[in-house]
Amino acid sequence: MNAPMTHADEKRMADAIRVLAMDAVQAANSGHPGAPMGLADVATVLFNRFIRIDPAADRWPDRDRFVMSAGHGSMLVYAINHLLGYDDMTAEELRRFRQLGSRTAGHPEYGHAKGIETTTGPLGQGIANAVGMALAERMMNARFGDDLVDHYTYVIAGDGCLMEGISHEAIDFAGNMGLGRLIVMWDDNRITIDGSTELSTSMDQVKRFEAAGWHVQRVDGHDNAAIAAAIEAARAVTDKPSMIACRTVIGKGAPNKAGSHKVHGAPLGEEEVAATRAALGWDLPPFELPGKVRAAWAAIADRGAAARAEWEARKAANPKAAAFDAALARPDIAALAAALAAHKVRLVAEKPKVATRVASQMALEVVNATLPNSVGGSADLTGSNNTMTSAMRPVGRSDYSGDYIHWGVREHGMAAAMNGMALHGGFFVYGGTFLAFADYMRGAMRLSALMGLPVAYVLTHDSIGLGEDGPTHQPVETLASLRAMPNLTVIRPADAVETAEAWEIAVASERTPTVLALSRQNLPTLRQGRRGENLTARGAYVLREAEGPRDVTLIATGSEVAIAMEAADLLAAADIRAAVVSAPSFELFEAQGEDYRNAVLGAAPRVGVEAAVRQGWSLFLRRKDRFVGMTGFGASAPAADLYRHFGITPQAVAEAARGLL
Repeated sequence: MNAPMTHADEKRMADAIRVLAMDAVQAANSGHPGAPMGLADVATVLFNRFIRIDPAADRWPDRDRFVMSAGHGSMLVYAINHLLGYDDMTAEELRRFRQLGSRTAGHPEYGHAKGIETTTGPLGQGIANAVGMALAERMMNARFGDDLVDHYTYVIAGDGCLMEGISHEAIDFAGNMGLGRLIVMWDDNRITIDGSTELSTSMDQVKRFEAAGWHVQRVDGHDNAAIAAAIEAARAVTDKPSMIACRTVIGKGAPNKAGSHKVHGAPLGEEEVAATRAALGWDLPPFELPGKVRAAWAAIADRGAAARAEWEARKAANPKAAAFDAALARPDIAALAAALAAHKVRLVAEKPKVATRVASQMALEVVNATLPNSVGGSADLTGSNNTMTSAMRPVGRSDYSGDYIHWGVREHGMAAAMNGMALHGGFFVYGGTFLAFADYMRGAMRLSALMGLPVAYVLTHDSIGLGEDGPTHQPVETLASLRAMPNLTVIRPADAVETAEAWEIAVASERTPTVLALSRQNLPTLRQGRRGENLTARGAYVLREAEGPRDVTLIATGSEVAIAMEAADLLAAADIRAAVVSAPSFELFEAQGEDYRNAVLGAAPRVGVEAAVRQGWSLFLRRKDRFVGMTGFGASAPAADLYRHFGITPQAVAEAARGLL
């Protein structure tokens, strides 16, 4: 524990946060001053007495993580980072709060400024990210020991974070996993945008956390000694995560608006700002700070720098240092590409007829044997998603050295925690569920894309081909909605070869998450020859060229590529020359040069084939071209009957092609 400043010093340190927050919000005429002002005491005690960070080395692997789950209170983060001396968080950046191009966005954005561990704002995401960070810390510790990995994850969460459903998933999982290095401070100010929390909840959050297996405490969030004692007690508990309910006054310091919902999401106003300055005894102009306050905050950074230097010395003498660095570095793509290339040679030779979810497991055997730090999991669908390979071991509260996570029926929490693990560093992370349930975790998937986190989503049972489970599980619209998301690569492979190539793409990705949309039903191996090049990385390619000038081009994805191949045979029997294009990834195809795209698509009439809705197919189809697919929800029946019922058959594709000629 760091030597604390006196209570009087900490009061002025906290007042600096209050003043910077209210001034920045006032300058922007936009923002949320209430939470930063109400939480200033809690945050000051946390940073002054406990947190280990070094602003001069913001990516130090063994730093403590601080997550502002209540992201609307972003000025708390920016004020602290300015006070700590992060070189990119200048007073000018505070003055430009919420302005175009500033580092001080309305909500904290990962990558926009140093010292921001994750993007928050959608409430509940931060606490779930933090669960992933805390889990990654324990898993890295199990591999490399206390000398290299020994840090805490601290979270500030608000009432809204705990109302969101994702918080239950995250809290339950963290308690079950015994994540003792996770400490959540709940800003119990009992105010929401609409007014008192009594309007919408009567939940006893302390009992809720306790029921989930957490260590819990209640404190006055403006009593520094009580706050410090509670954090110290939480740190002493090693087998449970901790929640400290901090009873605070929103907007504390503002003499007329503190405690009111009016201070939640609007500037205080010039008169209240002046009154607050007077009440705090703060006579400096906006964004100017007393030298003693700056020195007190700078001392925190100095202690962090000393802690980092000690860690660097330990690391230099640690025999696991090289393996530790390798875990944090990008995967060895060359080695993986070579291993998957050999795997593809076997597939082309053996031509297995397997579901692409099974082909994915076959490829993962190669991936997980090659990468030293891959971690998989599933939302209680391991046997259906085929996400666990033969050498994997479960991760549990008594043994964090495993590499497979049973997330339970918590799709949203899983995806958000995967983001946290990726942000923490040390692992390549993938997780599985049914494609239809992507809607349950879309909020976290969107943040994967926004933050540029290269996680992989294994989404199986990707169409009406799943059969009898019916329309609740048949994702006819989901592919289109995921393809609409920026910076998300969606891959729907047609066979085992394309599936292996999809995994190479997912692992090689540096700033883009990947979706693998995989079939339940068996599919033939279609790829012949061209074993070396990753054709899936092209997004679309000619799988079968016409014998002579094309009369028509059939374009299909996933399980429907085999249907298009059969349709081409039917057309050939009628002397109609059809090329077949496999289009596993719209995003990757759109990224190709115009000459390549034109060469693949050709000038002949086109028919698109996918057991999903047509939205998004304008990349391939023109107005007069045809589409064979779904126009509504599916039904419950065997897969073959459904394909016939909805008219997604080789005969229907051939008929659509003939209608264009």
